[in-house]
Amino acid sequence: MASPSPARPQRSPDEVEDIILRKILLVSLTPPANPSPAVAYLELTAAELLSESRPLLALRDAAERLLIDRLSLPDPPAASPSPFAFLAAAFRRAADEARKISTIRDAALRARLAASIAHLRGLILSYARIVAGNPDTFPSPPNAPHPAAELLVFLLAEAADPLDPTPAPGAPPPPGFIDEFFGNADYETIEPAMGELYERLRQSVEKVSALGDFQRPLRVLRRLVGIPNCAKALVNHPKWIPKNQIMLIGEGRVMELSSVLGAFFHVSAIPDREFASQPDVGQQCFSEASSRRPADLLSSFTTIKSVMNGLYDGLKDVLLILLKNLDTREKVLDYIAEVINKNAARSHMQVDPLKCASSGMFVNLSAVMLRLCEPFLDNMESKKDKIDVKYLFCNNRVNFRDLTAINASSEEVSSWVESLNNEQAENNVSGEARFVESQEATSSGKNSTSPLLSKGGAPVRCPRKENFSFICECFFMTARVLNLGLMKALSDFKHIAQELARYEDDLESNRAIRDQGGGSPQLEQDIKRLEKIVEILSQHKFCYEAQILRWMRLLRQLLISSGSTLMADTSHDGAFLQRALSFYRLMILWSVNLVGGFKMPLPSECPKEFSCIPEHFLDDAMDLLVLTSRVPKALESFALDDFLNFIIMFMASTSYIKNPYLRAKMVEVLNCWTPKRSGLNSTASLFEGHQLCLDYLVRNLLKLYVDIEFTGSHTQFFDKFNIRHNIAELLEYLWDVPSHRNAWRQIAKEEEKGVYLNFLNFLINDSIYLLDESLNKILELKEIEAEMANTVEWERRPSQEREERLRVFHQWENIVRFDMKLANEDVGMLAFTSEQIPAPLLLPEMVERVASMLNYFLLQLAGPQRKSLTVKDPEKYEFKPKQLLKQIATIYVHIARGDKEGVFPAAISKDGRSYNEQLFASATHILWKIGGDPKIIQEFVQLASKAKAAASEAMDAEAILGDIPDEFLDPIQYTLMKDPVILPSSRVTIDRPVIIRHLLSDSSDPFNRSHLTQDMLIPNTELKSQIEEFIRSQQSRKRTAAESAIGEAEGADNMVE
Repeated sequence: MASPSPARPQRSPDEVEDIILRKILLVSLTPPANPSPAVAYLELTAAELLSESRPLLALRDAAERLLIDRLSLPDPPAASPSPFAFLAAAFRRAADEARKISTIRDAALRARLAASIAHLRGLILSYARIVAGNPDTFPSPPNAPHPAAELLVFLLAEAADPLDPTPAPGAPPPPGFIDEFFGNADYETIEPAMGELYERLRQSVEKVSALGDFQRPLRVLRRLVGIPNCAKALVNHPKWIPKNQIMLIGEGRVMELSSVLGAFFHVSAIPDREFASQPDVGQQCFSEASSRRPADLLSSFTTIKSVMNGLYDGLKDVLLILLKNLDTREKVLDYIAEVINKNAARSHMQVDPLKCASSGMFVNLSAVMLRLCEPFLDNMESKKDKIDVKYLFCNNRVNFRDLTAINASSEEVSSWVESLNNEQAENNVSGEARFVESQEATSSGKNSTSPLLSKGGAPVRCPRKENFSFICECFFMTARVLNLGLMKALSDFKHIAQELARYEDDLESNRAIRDQGGGSPQLEQDIKRLEKIVEILSQHKFCYEAQILRWMRLLRQLLISSGSTLMADTSHDGAFLQRALSFYRLMILWSVNLVGGFKMPLPSECPKEFSCIPEHFLDDAMDLLVLTSRVPKALESFALDDFLNFIIMFMASTSYIKNPYLRAKMVEVLNCWTPKRSGLNSTASLFEGHQLCLDYLVRNLLKLYVDIEFTGSHTQFFDKFNIRHNIAELLEYLWDVPSHRNAWRQIAKEEEKGVYLNFLNFLINDSIYLLDESLNKILELKEIEAEMANTVEWERRPSQEREERLRVFHQWENIVRFDMKLANEDVGMLAFTSEQIPAPLLLPEMVERVASMLNYFLLQLAGPQRKSLTVKDPEKYEFKPKQLLKQIATIYVHIARGDKEGVFPAAISKDGRSYNEQLFASATHILWKIGGDPKIIQEFVQLASKAKAAASEAMDAEAILGDIPDEFLDPIQYTLMKDPVILPSSRVTIDRPVIIRHLLSDSSDPFNRSHLTQDMLIPNTELKSQIEEFIRSQQSRKRTAAESAIGEAEGADNMVE
């Protein structure tokens, strides 16, 4: 029978602890029997322990010495781990050993070992932080990574998600390592490590596009700012607000390129040609888009929308966490303010991409700021009172002082702020309201004493005042960010779309030249160049649309039309613009609150609080409304009532809104909301159910139609046609609404010699100019058409000459199309208004002008030269001669029906330039031929007869008067004056109807250009009496002569008898 094996000797607690700690630290204090490269023999440490008469055991009291000596081993081989990697692995081994001892039955031993392991793990973490912040503390193997890089790999691996576009860059950290590394350290310990970590985190996304892997770094950032000390380290980072300079790069761009958050805000689908990111979104998603399936485009749009929403939400979370932390709030607001101030030049027409941050960054910041505003946007009625207008002038973060005010000069703004300061100083008995410079932080912002310039040039300072709320700061900062970001990007998008359309037209023209046999090597080069430009611009346009605009519905329609199925989440479709609309609704409510709320009429004097606010606040609101109104169904579920009331209140008020182009945008918005343009029947209730609208809309539209004649711009002559086009379309819609038509008629009655007469005058001016220009251009188009029709002669011309003629042809086509469309609108408006409101057209100062215009149009459409206006495709140019002739005849008849005094026929016949009786006969013949209204034609014929009779009477009257003295003749028309008046400045006498007609278009003396209005005219009663006496005497002389002739004739008859 075999003897039993000897029992294993029982290890002492010290020996057990020694084994466990040596396993964790991979050390030996005695020469190993079987050396392992991973286990280090600490010979010097062992000698020290022996010299201290201590056992060669790795016990708790020697743990730190052993750890330091293990990390301090000189010349570590290349294959060995770096100090940080060793410490992370030791942390994992410590966790493993802690699990193993849980099976030990001896409670006292188990507690001792657990305490020793916990102590060692604390030391490991402590030295890991030291190594991360000071990589040179211990020797590292050659080419060892920076500890911050290793820490970042751990963070990225831990933040990995199965949906990430790329795999994690390395193995995850030991469980609990990251939490304990950051969570149990004080700020002074963790801060050195965070500097390099944040810089490497920034570098991980600095050249990443929307299709790149930015999600993991963003999740890491989100996690780090949730740790108070890490958040504090971020806002104290040297690159939180970078002070470094980069050659040729402006401060605004440096904020994007160098700041920690700037790299995350740079991630975008919008192209940045100067500092491109990868992958190229345009190339990858939208190359050769015209040949792609709609489903492919939809997939690209959906992907970009999704990743960008993820970016917006992540960055919002980062900022919100920092804003809720009292240790970091101020520096977050400072950062946003610095981004705004250093990129103020983004509001310019031309932006230097090397000086300013990219559109991508500012669009992202816009989206994030809107998300931060959401809590008070949902309760704007109760929160708008927290928005203090004085913040604009008394904060020391964001500079609003250099911005154009809505209706005040910079001197007026300074004067107003100074008066506020004086008033507050007088009311403050304690004397604390002094003009001092304050650097105090408020609960959410900083008080300011930033100087303004007074009229005398001395600085004006805001005294210390109550704290500004976070809502106030967030609101105004968001307004600036949107102006520099979203609104600027939308403007860029518009220009890209226009540029793309222009190049596509050029490309089409060049291809047409080639197809017509005009090919040349140069032409082929031009076509290839244009194709490349069109492709690039098309990609850029799609990138903007994908990130900002609401195009899912359009793509859905494309899919349906192609028989495909929509398999995409469109829940976020348009959310960006919806948030922006909500913000600007609050802007409108706040602005109206400054003038006393939604009520008319407005106070006679504009409150300074309103006149001094930046103009772009309201301009941006109108721009956004115009754009969203053109996106299909973007406004379907959005309440527009406040916007409508605001527009009606201010669109015609020059004393509140100085910029005529801003007021013109308001009309453009309303025009987009008509049911015909919006495609929504629900918008009809906007115009038909609001009392302000019913009372003031037509009146204000007519006033703006007049005011827009003089904008002060060097392009005012051409600008007015675009603006009046919108007004005309809106007025045409309102005419068909009975309540608005009644209001229109009432205004015409009340303002017959006021604004309505001015309106008619400019309507007639525009009609004459537009139709004249269009018809002349049609003749020029016909000339080129004739040249091209003669193919033999055409092909003999040099190709370069043919190309130039074709370019001119297409350019004139566009001009004719636009001018003729506007002319049709103006003539149409005269047609439907003259039926019910003829009286103003028959006033002495207007009737001859109206008659001359109608005669001129009739001459063009029914005169001998009408056949020269025949073109191949008149509808292409909006040229509808039959419709125009019918409308002209209708206007004649409508005015004649309202002519109770019988002045219209005389005015028609008095026109020596265009009138002749044969013209009316020719027009009548054409009207019967094209199917005109028989009743209108009959009345038109009767009017022609009356005009003929009036012409005969006028000739008789002229014969009676004989030679008229020059002093009785109007100096402009050279006709006999009936109501002479003296011009106060030049002292020239002129006929009242003539000068009033002039003043309708130009409020100046025609002889010396001094200011002149109707009420300044001085009746020349003496001259009027002389003229009346002259007429009586001439008539009397004529009667006497006639009676003498009759008497002589009767005497001769008697003699014969």
